[in-house]
Amino acid sequence: MTVDPNAATQGFPSPPPERGRPGAARYLVPALVAAAVAVALGVYGKVHDPAGTAFNLAGFSSTGAVKSWLATTAFLFALVQLVSALMLYGKLPGPSWSATLHRWSGRVAFLVAVPVAVHCLYALGYQTYSARVAWHSFLGCFFFGAFSAKMLLLRSERLPGWLLPLVGGLVFAVLTALWITSAFWFFRTFGVTT
Repeated sequence: MTVDPNAATQGFPSPPPERGRPGAARYLVPALVAAAVAVALGVYGKVHDPAGTAFNLAGFSSTGAVKSWLATTAFLFALVQLVSALMLYGKLPGPSWSATLHRWSGRVAFLVAVPVAVHCLYALGYQTYSARVAWHSFLGCFFFGAFSAKMLLLRSERLPGWLLPLVGGLVFAVLTALWITSAFWFFRTFGVTT
């Protein structure tokens, strides 16, 4: 039997062509969405006539107490997010269900933070009458913008390994500053009340 050197050979399928680095749009779109969300919330909060109250829950002495306890709950779940993220990235030892813990603690933190944001925007608006309040208003809008960017980046492929932890860390840092300028301030000023 002779072998034809010009015959096509059968081999493994060739790998798909390597794609280049992600384009600027991959980063620009989440950044633009973040800016749009933050600005839209700030504009709404500034032009909206504050209603004074948005909600109250039975058992609490004031809407400030409700808001402070919900913000504290969101902050505690954000701490779980931080620890579980460190587990996912191998910085801390963790159980096999660290990813599930991370996802669900983030969902709960967000769901608890939404009524706080609604109360702030609807009942109080974007206020600047003191440095603490101005920072709180700015950081609140910035938080939901940064959170929107993080959610968009989660679904992106081929991101640099440092980007998602950086944005997640930023979201956590801003939430911490929000908690300090609201719930922590409330508890220090009025005491730990319900």
